[in-house]
Amino acid sequence: MLEKDPVIYFMNGAEILRKDARMRRLVDSIPADRLHLPGKQSDLREYLVGSIVSQQLSVHVARIIYGRFIDLYGGTFPENARIIETDDAELRGIGLSTRKVQYIKASATFFEEESPTSASLAAMDDEAFCEWLTRIPGVGRWTAEMVLMFGLCRPDVFSPGDYGIQVAMKNLYRLDESGAALRAKMERIAVRWKPYRSLACLYLWAWKDQEKK
Repeated sequence: MLEKDPVIYFMNGAEILRKDARMRRLVDSIPADRLHLPGKQSDLREYLVGSIVSQQLSVHVARIIYGRFIDLYGGTFPENARIIETDDAELRGIGLSTRKVQYIKASATFFEEESPTSASLAAMDDEAFCEWLTRIPGVGRWTAEMVLMFGLCRPDVFSPGDYGIQVAMKNLYRLDESGAALRAKMERIAVRWKPYRSLACLYLWAWKDQEKK
């Protein structure tokens, strides 16, 4: 988990990241309020469903469909049983594809059967958590990493498969590799940022968005 005070997390992490000369450029040029810092631990089910809804959609469209999903259950995130019992046609009617309906119901079934607790989740290291969560159909490594970072607020998560992180690091470090070779090079560079690789990812995302403008 992140330090209880996100300001302390930011200050401590920024000090480590500045030791990397290229990352220092980002830390010194991007204000903290431009970063999407993880907050308190949220309901992992809710974060996961939001991630599934967002797959291959713009942020705007994803928010609309997710809002409809919540409205379907009276404005609050539903219990697993209610999701499982909801007619597929009703879920498709709010804009979800057939496959996303399957994935959302599979996630509800998974959490109903596994019944994870805060203690059991805390006992899993990052790799064990990814292996556990990707047992859900439709949930891949990237989704598990995002849940780790934003759902469990783990401070040292790195996502070399994330397209935005790849674009940012290729530009920042002048990387010519692609595929597995690129990811391996990214992993080697990211070792410098431990134990604050989550914060490094936030800076890389913010920098990529800034460069696009």
